[in-house]
Amino acid sequence: MVKHVILWQLKDELSNEEKASVKEGIKSGLEGLKGEIPGLIDIHVQIDCLDSSNADVMLDSSFEDEASLKGYAVHPKHVAVAENNVKPYTKARVCMDYNA
Repeated sequence: MVKHVILWQLKDELSNEEKASVKEGIKSGLEGLKGEIPGLIDIHVQIDCLDSSNADVMLDSSFEDEASLKGYAVHPKHVAVAENNVKPYTKARVCMDYNA
């Protein structure tokens, strides 16, 4: 199994209300991919972080293997969520992929 974990920081210019809406959009968009992409075992987005955090959103996902992760990266449904729900609102992204 391969784990794919991402942390995002949202853009500073977003108001608190906009940030809350964006977080919900990221969560529903990415979690909506479960069952839609071959090899995607599980996907969870955390949007409720403690004040001590320096990230706003965390993606925690699991794939059958590295090939499944590579397929996810270019899958049209994932690309649509990334282009519409994530990229326009984030300023920083950190990713870690590993064998679990």
